[in-house]
Amino acid sequence: MPEVARKAAFALTASAVLLAAAACTGQSGSGATDDPSKDTTINFWHAWSAPNEVQAVKSLIAGFEKAHPNIHVNVVGNMTDDKINQALRSGGDKAPDVISSFTTNNVGKFCSSGALIDLNPFFKKSGIDPSTTFPKPMNEYTQFDGNRCTAPLLGDAYGLYYNKTAFKKAGITDPPKTWSEFEADAKKLTVPDGDSYKQLGFMPNYHGWETTTEHYFGQFSPTYFDKSGKSDLAKDPAFEKGFSLQKRLVDELGGFQKLEKFRSTLGDEWGPKHPFHTGQVAMQLDGEWRLGMALAAKPKFDIGVAPLPVPDDQVAQYGKGYITGTIAGIAATSHKRNAAWELVKYMTTNTDAVVGFSNDLHNVPSTFAALKSPKLKYDPRFKTFLDIASNPNSTTTPASVNGGVYLVTIQQLGFDYESGKVTDLKSGLKTTAAQIDTDIAQAK
Repeated sequence: MPEVARKAAFALTASAVLLAAAACTGQSGSGATDDPSKDTTINFWHAWSAPNEVQAVKSLIAGFEKAHPNIHVNVVGNMTDDKINQALRSGGDKAPDVISSFTTNNVGKFCSSGALIDLNPFFKKSGIDPSTTFPKPMNEYTQFDGNRCTAPLLGDAYGLYYNKTAFKKAGITDPPKTWSEFEADAKKLTVPDGDSYKQLGFMPNYHGWETTTEHYFGQFSPTYFDKSGKSDLAKDPAFEKGFSLQKRLVDELGGFQKLEKFRSTLGDEWGPKHPFHTGQVAMQLDGEWRLGMALAAKPKFDIGVAPLPVPDDQVAQYGKGYITGTIAGIAATSHKRNAAWELVKYMTTNTDAVVGFSNDLHNVPSTFAALKSPKLKYDPRFKTFLDIASNPNSTTTPASVNGGVYLVTIQQLGFDYESGKVTDLKSGLKTTAAQIDTDIAQAK
């Protein structure tokens, strides 16, 4: 599930719903007394809705039921976080025992509210070490404050798509490894057309399809919070460098207003007329799902895939990227936690199950073993994302007690800075950091 869709869903519903959940759900903990070897039925709620996705889930559950013939799974799909959280509060026989969510930004609230139980005791009981099972970013975004209330269920990795035909025409032989190389390439690839463009090297604006602040910043390996939990936005130079890079790209490629005017004429992110598909934009920051969508659009050029560039002083870390993904957890209201754990364990740690699900959904596997499995089926270019997921320098955004509110606040600064509403970046960083600290204090 693309991050931009997760963020939109979060901004609309999750904050209010999860604040209510904190007062209505039990505390996290194992508290499991059911016998998973006896015949039982559990409820699994998920958010997938497209026909191929629903079929992939059916295949995943069929594999589980074959391995656990006494545990039957009642599957309910197309469940938003809003619906899931209402069910987590109310409980009952029809409520989910196991849930999956696209919104990793909500993990902090899921854990701190007690809506989902801590899985650490179950991992320990099963002899599974999450730190050696899952890549580091996935370990990070599935827990909060020592409470691992979720487990990764496939992932998304962000990289660089580029038009190899346009590269050759511009005399560029390789994808850029550093941001300075990227800037130079973006300018070379830009072909003006009066007050518009025949071809834009890169759409840097924050509304430009996945070019969010966290995706840019991920390549700078920032520290979002200090050890005391305070925002590090104004102290870690990575943020100033990230904002400055993006604003420089905006200015160098024509300015905010000109770019926005051009963007308004382009196709939408999810359709065949996406500007990268049509060749109107030569480079695109995007997730692993874009490859299949781009190929399906039958572009008139050869598609290249590479990791995103890194700062010039971090060139040794080229190959890293920003990671997020789908999560799975067990409801605190469930009375069948041991049986529920068997399903979560199977979906998230069984190598063949993870590989099969990845093959069906074309998302990145979420365990080291699955990432290396010879049973993976993919376009050779997809390996870029497998390598990014395995890279120890890849990053994610940390969980927070109020979910992804702090990311929305940072993104707003980005909107204001790129458009010229904020001109003093250092002052803007300090003001935004103070707002983040205030919001978190209120949530606590």
